[in-house]
Amino acid sequence: MELKIVGAGLGRTGTNSLKVALEQLLGDPCYHMYEVAAHPADAARWHAAVRGERVDWDALLAGYAATVDWPASAFWRELLEANPRALVLLSTREHAEQWWESAARTIIPTVSQPLPVDDPDTAARRGMIRDMMRMRFTPDWRERDGAIAAYERHNAQVRATVPAARLIDWRPGDGWEPICSALGVPVPDEPFPHVNTTAQFHSRQEKDAEQGAS
Repeated sequence: MELKIVGAGLGRTGTNSLKVALEQLLGDPCYHMYEVAAHPADAARWHAAVRGERVDWDALLAGYAATVDWPASAFWRELLEANPRALVLLSTREHAEQWWESAARTIIPTVSQPLPVDDPDTAARRGMIRDMMRMRFTPDWRERDGAIAAYERHNAQVRATVPAARLIDWRPGDGWEPICSALGVPVPDEPFPHVNTTAQFHSRQEKDAEQGAS
């Protein structure tokens, strides 16, 4: 299956809500970081991509109609080259500071935790994410100023590279309309999904930790 949407937005820009919305609109799965947790073998394949090794994108993303969130957003150029007819969905927050405040309460502390010796799948996933952040985002990903600068640079590069006709520049408050317009599909009658708030993120992390310890 060829990707219809290549998500270029970084984590904590409404990507989980987008995953739910795109799956509803497209009728097929959307790849999100949660897929790496659900399919542990994927971590090694993404890690290979981070190291610059050749990756069969068609095989890695077989069955998916779209991607959002890290790690796929770190490879939006490669995925667009492999799927030349896809639209690019750039999700951002209204202000870079908002993005950092959200990331600093969720992604940054979680990925910074020690690699668990008794949970090889989590260790492999977390190790991949750390290298991805360092090599494909910025070595200063744990620092406010460096991370914000990298976030703004990433978004600017997407906007400067992707033709306007193929770019969906979206913020969480925009809802269904920009996406539906680009895809040429009707706007659903129901509200746009709003999931994975900071509180929900921490609840999910606690549940995963409990399951890992059981």
